[in-house]
Amino acid sequence: MSNRKEIRDFFFRGLMFESEAAKFQTAGIQIGADSSQSEKQLLGEALSPFGVNRRNDALEMARLYAVLNCFENEIRDFIRETLSEEEGVDWWDHLPQKTKRHAESRQETALKDSWLEGEKSDLLGFVDFGMLASIIIEKWEHFSNLIPSQHWLKQRMEELEKARNFVAHNRMLLPSEFQRIYMYVADWNRVIGL
Repeated sequence: MSNRKEIRDFFFRGLMFESEAAKFQTAGIQIGADSSQSEKQLLGEALSPFGVNRRNDALEMARLYAVLNCFENEIRDFIRETLSEEEGVDWWDHLPQKTKRHAESRQETALKDSWLEGEKSDLLGFVDFGMLASIIIEKWEHFSNLIPSQHWLKQRMEELEKARNFVAHNRMLLPSEFQRIYMYVADWNRVIGL
């Protein structure tokens, strides 16, 4: 019987600690393990063989890559949601043949590479970044009330595509280019409302 009581008391003390810990955390006092610290340590260990300048450049580029990754995938969702709403679930069937063939071909290649794991079912994910603007322009009647103009869209997407390809191939950009990318993404988010 005392074993049950000990277990009950142990769990009760744990619940009490969690309740009190929440109060301390709200006050800004660190309680428990800090996962951000362990993530920083793991990243630091992985990058430690490289020089300080290379590490700093990589971390700057990683932040930029994360922004571009989010931006590109938000545009894919924006297209998917808009066309699903406007044309129905078979919206993919109404895209230009060139776009569809390109994506389907890339998907087939990915499926043949069975050793490479990852998302392979979303055809829009196989459309090149530059082709996303073409889809929007092709279906302009569904996007004209959301995007200021085709010129506005083309200008931003073309410049962001160049920067995206630069980043995707691990080439360092200048700080002024970082600022331009952040500005274009912020501009898109403000106008489109992502």
